[in-house]
Amino acid sequence: MAEMQIDEDLVKAFEERLTQRHGLMLPSAALAAALGYPTMRAYHQAVSRQTIPVPLFQIEHRRGRFALTRDVARWLAQQYQSAKGPWHLASGTSRDAEPASFPSTVLVEERGV
Repeated sequence: MAEMQIDEDLVKAFEERLTQRHGLMLPSAALAAALGYPTMRAYHQAVSRQTIPVPLFQIEHRRGRFALTRDVARWLAQQYQSAKGPWHLASGTSRDAEPASFPSTVLVEERGV
């Protein structure tokens, strides 16, 4: 199977936005929101099942797990690029007609983070 080429501009846009908000690494609450988990319970369940889609690490004397912002940005870009079907597009538009400001509209303020 051919590997998909990742749009590095999209990755960079995601990374810049996440870095502005959270820094170089995301703590658990921010990570859960960025990865789309509806609740912290769902996030913790994914951690226990080892199904989090980015590498996690722990820091001595700090609570929780962390992920690098660049890993999360790359995963988000991959998810967006691999999306199939018209459900994420407005009626009558095509993928070519997406606005240049896409990343800022995708990364809306996280709930309570």
